[in-house]
Amino acid sequence: MGDEHTSNSPAAVVPPLSVVVENVGLNYRVRSKTKRLGRRHHLVQALRNISFRAREGEHIGLVGANGSGKSTLLRVIAGLEAPTSGAVLTSATPSLLGVSAALMPHLTGAQNIRLGLLALGYTPTEAFDLTPGIAELAGIGDALLRPMGTYSAGMGARLRFAISTATNPSILLIDEALNTGDAAFTAKAEQRINQLREKAGTIFLVSHAAQTVEQLCTRAIWLHEGSILADGPASQVAVEYRRWAWAIAQGDTAKAEQLLAEHGRPTT
Repeated sequence: MGDEHTSNSPAAVVPPLSVVVENVGLNYRVRSKTKRLGRRHHLVQALRNISFRAREGEHIGLVGANGSGKSTLLRVIAGLEAPTSGAVLTSATPSLLGVSAALMPHLTGAQNIRLGLLALGYTPTEAFDLTPGIAELAGIGDALLRPMGTYSAGMGARLRFAISTATNPSILLIDEALNTGDAAFTAKAEQRINQLREKAGTIFLVSHAAQTVEQLCTRAIWLHEGSILADGPASQVAVEYRRWAWAIAQGDTAKAEQLLAEHGRPTT
């Protein structure tokens, strides 16, 4: 009876792969100047042998200190940076959602909305129809009629964010996109991102706030000095990263090194 019951039970459905990252490394040659030797180049390893697989339905948070490689990894997955070694395979074209989109400072905000939508692949008619909603999300009022070069940094970030969220991708990459303004705008931004999350099949989220990763993600990857230190359930990995970050903030170097060693990194 037991065997018969097992054979008739439906097999667990494994979601298909959406992103495969295999042994990805990325090096930069940085030029520096010294008094004795003049200008020299040295190698910076931004990413070191990064490998993981993501499946449809996963919401993956990337945590780590500044300079750990989080944003660089997103850019590589998005195809905006070519890795020095290794490869990235995706089931669809990823969309990087951030606030760094290059717009034209001499054009008005309204003109930049149209330009941004056309760059995202919308037709002129679609761009016209979408413009009012983007203007409402940006919430910069009559400033839409002024050249973008006259905007404050916050106003420009709002407009870039509003334009970049016009897509509905199956692979969504979010790079600190919530840090775009005051509390009222942040609430609107979170609502918009939640709408995108409901439609996207796979999401990668970079955030310095590990608690945000715990709340929004099912899985977390902790990057440290360009390498993966931990990869697992967000409720576990984000907490471990928070413990390390707290030790660093308190100046407890010994505790911080111990936590790194627990995840396989040799102590210094």
